[in-house]
Amino acid sequence: MINLLFLKTGWIQKERVVVEESPVDSLEVRKMRIFNRLNWLGLLTGIFLPITGLLNNDELPLIAWIVACSPAFISGAVLIFNFYQKSITALMIYFTCYPVLSTMVYAADLDLGIELFFILYGVLSVFFLPKLWQAIFCGAIAALCYIVVYVLKRDYTTELSNLNYPFFIGNHLLALFFIFYALYLIKKENTGYQAELIQFNERLQAQKKLVEQQSAQLSDLNTLKNKLFSVIAHDLRTPMYALKNLFRNIEQYDLPAEEVKMMIPDINQEMQFTTNLMENLLQWAKSQLQSAATHPEELNMALLTQEVVGLVRLQASSKSIEVRNELKKEELVWADKDMTQMVLRNLISNALKFTPENGLVEIGSRELDSHIEIYVKDNGKGMSPETLEKLEENSFFTTQGTNNEAGTGIGLMLCREYLHRNGGWLSIHSQLGEGSEFRFTLPKHFHPTGGTGRVAPVG
Repeated sequence: MINLLFLKTGWIQKERVVVEESPVDSLEVRKMRIFNRLNWLGLLTGIFLPITGLLNNDELPLIAWIVACSPAFISGAVLIFNFYQKSITALMIYFTCYPVLSTMVYAADLDLGIELFFILYGVLSVFFLPKLWQAIFCGAIAALCYIVVYVLKRDYTTELSNLNYPFFIGNHLLALFFIFYALYLIKKENTGYQAELIQFNERLQAQKKLVEQQSAQLSDLNTLKNKLFSVIAHDLRTPMYALKNLFRNIEQYDLPAEEVKMMIPDINQEMQFTTNLMENLLQWAKSQLQSAATHPEELNMALLTQEVVGLVRLQASSKSIEVRNELKKEELVWADKDMTQMVLRNLISNALKFTPENGLVEIGSRELDSHIEIYVKDNGKGMSPETLEKLEENSFFTTQGTNNEAGTGIGLMLCREYLHRNGGWLSIHSQLGEGSEFRFTLPKHFHPTGGTGRVAPVG
């Protein structure tokens, strides 16, 4: 009967995990989970054990009844200390009081065959107690109690083996069972802890990779910002100063109307470049902030191209360039109208810029499996391999058109991004002195994933 008080080491029960005065890591939380389970069982054992003895009318010494009730007091006190986050105190009470009270049973000249539980206390003290001196102290108490009751003294007045031999054997089997069962719980919790460590390490690696990607993106954006401000400082300042000088000369020198009129075309050309650059910069900034949501719809590319040609009519007529729209009316694509119009305007304006007077800019299409390919072809001066390489890298650089019109490459970068968002891609084919052909594709039907297109290399 009294041996039942040691069943506290076996029963598993769910309860709230109590933490120490200082924050504990996951392994310490797991240890306290096992420890609290053991003490809940000890509390119940200390309640039911005396009741069982009374019902069986056992005539036992007073010390036996005290020991029988002790689990309720010891485990109850341990749980209370744990509740108030005094786990170290609770652990020390557990690993000192239980071995001492168990020894008191033998001190009353009773041999109940529970000496193997001293080994269990020693093993558990090494696992549960956080500091080395605590584990040594409690382990020494358990070892000393074992030596006193089983090694130094072997003869007892009352021996359970003589009164109830099967019960005596059962005590030893229970002790062995709970030793292995406690070790199993420890191994299980350690395995779970290692699995958590692996998962935590994987999360750390994923976060590290994300941070590295964000750092790389930030570095690229910073480089892009520096190039962008360089372009702004160089290419926006010139036309602004030209306009400023014109107005200053008009104000100071009272220039005649004929002379002012002669200056206006050059100023107008500079301001046209500035306007286009500003619009591209604003569109690019908007796209980088990801506030420009894509709203795809069915577009008639022939009609949309005709609208864009009307917008650049003055630019074309100033150089007597023919813009030929050969798109068929049935050429339908699924894309965002504003983004597609921006792509067309940039490509056609770029073709006009690098096409000499009396040249030709041709706009046509080719049908692919799931996309429509639109091309803008000119018979201008073409591009060198070095220029194509810079365009491939989305580099900012200033180039001069046939009438000294400036270009920076920002428009092409914006075209690539907008096409990518609409499920298309851009490719460039050019040879120096033989003109250029810009090709871009858009899906024929709704593209649910949006920007999954690729950016084709230039050629």
